[in-house]
Amino acid sequence: MTNHISIIIPVFNGLNYTKKCLKDLNEGINLSPEPSRFSIIIVDDGSTDGTAQWVQDNYPGTIVLQGDGNLWWSGGINKGTRYALDVLNTDYILWWNNDIVTSGEYFKNLYRLLQQDKIMIGGSKIYYANSNRVWSMGGIFDTRSGEKYMTGMNEPDNDKYSVIHEADWLPGMGTFIHRSVFEKTGMVDEVNFPQYHGDSDFTFRAKLAGYNILVYPELKIWNDKTNSAILHNNNYSQLIRTLNDIKSNYHIAKDILFYRRYSTSALAYKTLAFKYCYYVGGFIKWKLLNMLGFTKKETV
Repeated sequence: MTNHISIIIPVFNGLNYTKKCLKDLNEGINLSPEPSRFSIIIVDDGSTDGTAQWVQDNYPGTIVLQGDGNLWWSGGINKGTRYALDVLNTDYILWWNNDIVTSGEYFKNLYRLLQQDKIMIGGSKIYYANSNRVWSMGGIFDTRSGEKYMTGMNEPDNDKYSVIHEADWLPGMGTFIHRSVFEKTGMVDEVNFPQYHGDSDFTFRAKLAGYNILVYPELKIWNDKTNSAILHNNNYSQLIRTLNDIKSNYHIAKDILFYRRYSTSALAYKTLAFKYCYYVGGFIKWKLLNMLGFTKKETV
């Protein structure tokens, strides 16, 4: 059965990333057996760098939806999803970012997978940009221990990651979802998780609703992490900001909310406490070591 797939890309500025992304997307889609089965939807959340006009001038077939600057990731995904489901009558939603590129075979492989089986939720194998180092083969969350992590993160690619992996949740890129999942579980929670955890909350909620979540190794994408989140940059005031800013993956209140929703034991909060002790403690440790002349070696 042939399916229609809508690729949803929330953006706020970052036009140079969007230019590279759309070039890569269109080249990959054109290698698939039926390029017309794919639609690209850019949700431009109030960009000031001319994103919308550039996209319309250079890729007139791309749909551009406008936001007012308050959509964030989750609201952008929801806006694009509603348009795709209601106007395009799409079968699958594919979450995308403007800072990822694919292998040339990505859309050909995705098309083949969806021809073979009616997959409800699937994920992609994600690498760090310009490397063979894995960032994600799907996420795991142990509701009792509180462990929440990406399978394969920071590991060199190997045979272990060349087979299908089962996951508890998926990140907000390279994740494809059948329309029936939204009809059963609702949309991404843009109120409580406007940026981070919107993806893991939605997909874990779907997992609890009975959907099997699989990650397919032939669906390869590379993510440029330099365009993601705010960092403390070895600065005290910036450290405090990372603990309560929507753009931070260390927003402590959002982490606590996720654990309140899904953890099944008080032990889970011990793991969460360790996460922040490690984060803040690591900051203090390197502040002291920097004073003694030691420099932290940057990792991928």
